[in-house]
Amino acid sequence: MRSYGANMAVALVHYPVMDKNGQTIAAAVTSLDLHDIARACKTFGVGNFYVVTPLTDQQELVRQIIDHWVTGAGARYNPDRQSALGLIRLKASLPDVMDECRAAAGRKPYTVVTSARMENSDLTCQDLKRLVQEDHPVVLVFGTAWGLVPEIMAGADFRLAPITGPGEYNHLAVRSAVSIILDRISNGQ
Repeated sequence: MRSYGANMAVALVHYPVMDKNGQTIAAAVTSLDLHDIARACKTFGVGNFYVVTPLTDQQELVRQIIDHWVTGAGARYNPDRQSALGLIRLKASLPDVMDECRAAAGRKPYTVVTSARMENSDLTCQDLKRLVQEDHPVVLVFGTAWGLVPEIMAGADFRLAPITGPGEYNHLAVRSAVSIILDRISNGQ
């Protein structure tokens, strides 16, 4: 398996996302998402994991979690967790993520959005693997709550086909979806 490094980043957007009624909201950050997605990113060789929230109280929560596991007592207790959570970059907005990625890569990264309710996908995980292997930077964007707002979906370069099971139910936890997609990209499925 090839490490994607600086060519691939994951962004977990907490605002703007939708609630179950389709209204735009800011979702709360959860410690489980930070830990599990950071560990998946580290496992599959993703360069950075961006946590996106403009809410100062939520930013402080993220900083406290990172500090504990990267430089505090958690780092000494569990160096593997330190390594994974060291991938987290806190940003106030998705444009801030894109600006940082553009500056690091020297060119605009592709944005690839995800949704369980994707109706017009134009990219499979195998296609995404090829994009990353072409050495073009990619930011894989996930939404919390009930998903990314339509404006983010419409403004993306690509829309990744959703993960589906054999039945009608399709509401995975975002941390599960990230792990499944990173595995599929890694294995070319």
